[in-house]
Amino acid sequence: MSSPRSNKPKIVNGPGGYILQDVPHLVDYLPDLPTYPNPLQDNPAYSVVKQYFVDADDSVPEKIVVHKDGPRGVHFRRAGPRQKVYFESDEVHACIVTCGGLCPGLNTVIREIVSSLSYMYGVKRILGIDGGYRGFYAKNTIPLNSKVVNDIHKRGGTILGTSRGGHDTTKIVDSIQDRGINQVYIIGGDGTQRGASVIFEEIRRRGLKVAVVGIPKTIDNDIPVIDKSFGFDTAVEEAQRAINAAHVEAESNENGIGFVKLMGRYSGFIAMYATLASRDVDCCLIPESPFYLEGEGGLLEFIEKRIKENGHMVIVLAEGAGQELMSKSMESNTDASGNKLLKDVGLWLSQSIKDYFKKINMVMNLKYIDPTYMIRAVPSNASDNVYCTLLAQSAVHGAMAGYTGYTSGLVNGRQTYIPYYRITEKQNNVVITDRMWARLLSSTNQPSFLGPKDIPEEKKELPEKPTLAGVNCDGVVDIPPVTKEIAK
Repeated sequence: MSSPRSNKPKIVNGPGGYILQDVPHLVDYLPDLPTYPNPLQDNPAYSVVKQYFVDADDSVPEKIVVHKDGPRGVHFRRAGPRQKVYFESDEVHACIVTCGGLCPGLNTVIREIVSSLSYMYGVKRILGIDGGYRGFYAKNTIPLNSKVVNDIHKRGGTILGTSRGGHDTTKIVDSIQDRGINQVYIIGGDGTQRGASVIFEEIRRRGLKVAVVGIPKTIDNDIPVIDKSFGFDTAVEEAQRAINAAHVEAESNENGIGFVKLMGRYSGFIAMYATLASRDVDCCLIPESPFYLEGEGGLLEFIEKRIKENGHMVIVLAEGAGQELMSKSMESNTDASGNKLLKDVGLWLSQSIKDYFKKINMVMNLKYIDPTYMIRAVPSNASDNVYCTLLAQSAVHGAMAGYTGYTSGLVNGRQTYIPYYRITEKQNNVVITDRMWARLLSSTNQPSFLGPKDIPEEKKELPEKPTLAGVNCDGVVDIPPVTKEIAK
């Protein structure tokens, strides 16, 4: 058994300020592994493809808008099938686990991982882990094959079950080792991907030939780097139904207010995109944009003004918005994943609006709609089904090619392999100094509820250096010019 090498990030430097933030490979700590021809070269489905396999030098830029004199910047390894694989079909024993909250598309991802392993690579042994991370050591497994998963994409939820918490690295890796599993596919959000990273590190420490692959799942779209997370398009589409219902209620009642609370613990992407898509919304409130209730320029004054102008209005609220306005005496607990349990700002704000209109002696009819769990539980739409297929197939191609310790994700319209540390380093948030938020404000014609002092100054973007700070020489490799660079 080979001793594990440095766990420093794999950074490859090229000319012109090119940086490849590479993902780990099994040969990093098991250098003598044999390779095998990729069975896809004999697959009839791929016979019409002009170029079967991804070039070893293909990479995808993190940023596609650059200055002519600027550096080429950070890139990620392009996803796709490789000419050589590190697993024989009969050798593979794969498992799939889903963790965290529900999200449209979970079953589609499960189905496509199973189908890709079966149809593309001829894998016969695939297990589903029942009930999240805890299922590795506390529950039975579920045998998976193409027949079992054939029509699960038509259902919401996950056939494998899910849970929060339950991450015990030693027990999980012991289970993987005892069962002879050598490919682990982990579907979940940023917390789940952190757990996957720890599992990968322990597997590397033990020197096991096991590929650990993450597929990012968050309905809030709050995972960084990637263009979007699967299920997000479906969530925005389903949110339209609630907004349309709120608009009908508001228009049909005297001084009607339709109030819709949507998902968005720390990121208001669903609320923002649903508002832009609807065009019926008068005010959108998200966690990234603070607001205040009382006084000149406050939310309550704006609601009164809009009601007097139009006779009705629609408000969309992300669940994490306005938390700081609620009574500090209310206790804040955490769930099993360590996420802060939010207070129900929707009910609190609804009551505040009712109290305000009662105070000014003005008739008002407010209808409150919370479709949160209805949206999470629906099957994915056509757009998300296609996206889930690409994510799953890319994940399988990477694992078969020996890559490990990465997340499969879409960057600038191209499938890539992203190292775990980039996925877990921060959350993706709406930038309220960005054009998209400005487009929303112009669409709703709502005030920002902020003064100039409240808006953070835009920091001038500095050119990226050809090396990453904090990475020593052991993690940096200079290479000749890269032959191919994939841009959208």
